Amino acid sequence: MVSVTPPLAFHDRLLLHKSPNPRFFHTRTRPNPCSFFTIRSSSSLQEIEKPQGSSEERELSSELYASTPFPPIRAAKRVVLVRHGQSTWNEEGRIQGSSNFSVLTQKGEAQAETSRQMLFDDSFDICFTSPLIRSKRTAEIIWGARKEDMIMESDLREIDLYSFQGLLKHEGKAKFGAAYRQWQIDAANFIIDGHYPVRELWARARSCWTKILAHESRSVLVVAHNAVNQALVATAIGLGTEYFRILLQSNCGVTVLDFSPRAEGGSPYICLNRLNQTPSSPVAAGSSGGRKACKRIILVCHGFSQSNTEASFPSFWDRPMNMLGVIQSQKTAELLLDLNVSSILSSPKSPCVETAMAISRVQEAADCLGAADCVPRYVETKQMQDLDVENIFRQSNKDAAEVPSLQPGWLNEYEDEVMTALWDQSGKAWQSLLDELSEESKPEKIAVVVGHPAVHIALMGHCLNLTKEWMGSFHLDAGSISVIDFPDGVAGRGVIRCINYTAHLGRWSIPITRSGLDDEEF
Repeated sequence: MVSVTPPLAFHDRLLLHKSPNPRFFHTRTRPNPCSFFTIRSSSSLQEIEKPQGSSEERELSSELYASTPFPPIRAAKRVVLVRHGQSTWNEEGRIQGSSNFSVLTQKGEAQAETSRQMLFDDSFDICFTSPLIRSKRTAEIIWGARKEDMIMESDLREIDLYSFQGLLKHEGKAKFGAAYRQWQIDAANFIIDGHYPVRELWARARSCWTKILAHESRSVLVVAHNAVNQALVATAIGLGTEYFRILLQSNCGVTVLDFSPRAEGGSPYICLNRLNQTPSSPVAAGSSGGRKACKRIILVCHGFSQSNTEASFPSFWDRPMNMLGVIQSQKTAELLLDLNVSSILSSPKSPCVETAMAISRVQEAADCLGAADCVPRYVETKQMQDLDVENIFRQSNKDAAEVPSLQPGWLNEYEDEVMTALWDQSGKAWQSLLDELSEESKPEKIAVVVGHPAVHIALMGHCLNLTKEWMGSFHLDAGSISVIDFPDGVAGRGVIRCINYTAHLGRWSIPITRSGLDDEEF
């Protein structure tokens, strides 16, 4: 059983430590004050005070943060994070860290230009950027002719890796041996030159949020780096250093976080609206955190149904898809064409079954539709009752009009009994999906799961070993896809490759920013 303090109370003291089962984490409350690391945040390198205590205590995989809440905000704020384009050291496989010697490659410049076009119509009030050349150049390309300010922020530089910086990866392995191995498999406890880089990074990211939220702006662009963007996402929604390399950030990938003010003041509500929307396809062959994944789950949200209007989505009721929903399902099927899908599992509800069938038809016609492998495919299609959440939400006393489904954190509006039922049922579905992937008949397996956004949000929560209180911290739109990779196999931890990707929907994709909205609409 996972026990993690919910995000609305993450300013309380947490101590996460490693469980014998690497897929689960537990918490200890009110720890001995000598058993944790105190992190001091500044604009320069972070200091860590080493505690007096046993070696076992010093080797805990996550430290205690006595964190203060985020500063209150007066109006809704959207923050868009972008990682820089491919750099010369990315291309060489050289460890960059916070060094400032690499520049964008031609591919990196092209990626930044694609991101500029993707964000061209979006309204930003301000841009914060890392001062490192590769990030600053990416920010300049994306910002284009905008007249608003660009602010260089030292705390947005990449993770400080000290003696590792400048080495090719095989050189780091040969020179540092055990330390390099720890960096690969236990980054939260990785120590070099007397520093804990990931712990320092988390403290620095927390400091960045204070500066970003204090700025009087509604829509903020932040251009930085892989590791620091991971830390920004994790600290925003209250996740510790164990989540390093779990929330993927690709070159020029776009991540969106929404901050909503509380009526009573205090730390704002925070929702991860999308993660790692890349210039290229999110399902293309590639690695997750530098490791090839042989098992993958693709979560597909069904399209609009005949009971939907754009303002009322998502509907839980069993209605066939409308024309927009049919288009969305076809766009998703086209996106998945070059993947050899092993199985499709869907809720038994009509829009889910229709979406699953659209994907299946395109998969089985792949040889005559120009797929990369040009080989006929047979895809097993199943219906999974635990993916059906209609009966759960029928138990709610909330009227559909009371739940602002397009707003970040809309699941928070439902009663605790409904959320508990959703969490428990989705837990059964998650275990069934892991069992599906565990079949040894195929070393590589891709399972496509079609369901309602609510059940997919819960499935991601189970993947991240969270609790039901976290479900309001994520958002999914109609027709979106989210990708979970398992680079260490199903017994290992899932890596979230992207969340709420909608670029494949073309003219019906969800814009990154929504300018001109008042607080309620935002």
